[in-house]
Amino acid sequence: MPTVSSVQQPAAPNPQQKTNLLGMSPRALVDWFEGQGEKRFRAGQMMKWLYHRGVADFALMTDFSRGLRERLESVAEVRAPEVAWSGVSADGTRKWLIRVAGGNCVETVFIPDGKRGTLCVSSQVGCSLDCSFCSTGKQGFNRNLDAAEIVGQVWIAQEALRSAGDAAGPALTNIVFMGMGEPLLNLDHVVDAIHVMTDDLGYGLSKRRVTVSTAGVVPGIRRLAAETDVSLAISLHAPTDELRNELVPVNRKYPIAVLLDACRDFLAVSGARKSITVEYTLIDGVNDSPEQARELARVLKDFPCKVNLIPFNPFDLSDYRRPSGNRVRNFHRTLMDAGYIVTIRTTRGDDISAACGQLVGQVQDRTRRSTRYIALQAVTESVPPTGQPAVWATDGRSH
Repeated sequence: MPTVSSVQQPAAPNPQQKTNLLGMSPRALVDWFEGQGEKRFRAGQMMKWLYHRGVADFALMTDFSRGLRERLESVAEVRAPEVAWSGVSADGTRKWLIRVAGGNCVETVFIPDGKRGTLCVSSQVGCSLDCSFCSTGKQGFNRNLDAAEIVGQVWIAQEALRSAGDAAGPALTNIVFMGMGEPLLNLDHVVDAIHVMTDDLGYGLSKRRVTVSTAGVVPGIRRLAAETDVSLAISLHAPTDELRNELVPVNRKYPIAVLLDACRDFLAVSGARKSITVEYTLIDGVNDSPEQARELARVLKDFPCKVNLIPFNPFDLSDYRRPSGNRVRNFHRTLMDAGYIVTIRTTRGDDISAACGQLVGQVQDRTRRSTRYIALQAVTESVPPTGQPAVWATDGRSH
């Protein structure tokens, strides 16, 4: 059975507006210490304390002089977001509901898998893109997360895993920007966070083990290529522009051909990358037919990629259904027969609504989109289709 715990964290930010050192990029941290009249190497010492040792108390940083420690106490702080709720799924998946500035909450998920431990982080409060199969989009959008709030999710997960010891399973080995939000619409803060994740003095992850997933924001792909050579995933979900326009509205601005061209340019610039991950959520009766699998194979011809099939995970405010196992296997077999490397993502953490597409958090929606969806659902459920009962199935999850 899942276990749930509430975690108390330090109070709100200090009213003196101290500088939060958490999430500051290595270059920015060097600049900050030099601005304090200190040598550049102090930034590296600070990063080791924060990310290698998980120490946030300046008084414990014994390779700093007493005077520097006292000055740090007066002008700086290490402030992670607050954990509002945490839960552990029956399959070992862990989820945190994290309260960020402004009273909003985002969700972060840790997925253990053998020796691999993947952390799925959020980059925005809500999402502005409104993909039709994603529960986050139905909650509307409030704002971008800053680098401290993004890195803070890693900080919280690492501290929880350290505290749990061997009982937590594998250590954190991979990070994916596949939580709430479109990371390429928050690229400044996302790139700063990536630099902390991949720097040897930070979390020290290989760039191959950090993946940015996008719904297809083409200018962001091109800029990401100039900033870092982490891994890239694209949320495709349809083999034609006509269908993708409905599922992923940003496709109307950046259609499939334009998106794939940008991905090819990304690979050419990054050099170290050999392929792109294509994410494809399979929705019963919408995009999961054998004909659509064959069309997808044609669209991706000569495109260096591997395909990750994701059976749809139901949530409130959606009438979409999960396809049968046979339809998923047939779609998979069709792509495999066409010569593609194809995986089927195992659903993890759905008993605590931590599965792909189910993340919501608590969003103070600035778009009024959530209000519209809730009103539409109420109308739909009160007027059943001809010959159908007044209540039709949802899976009852709290998203």
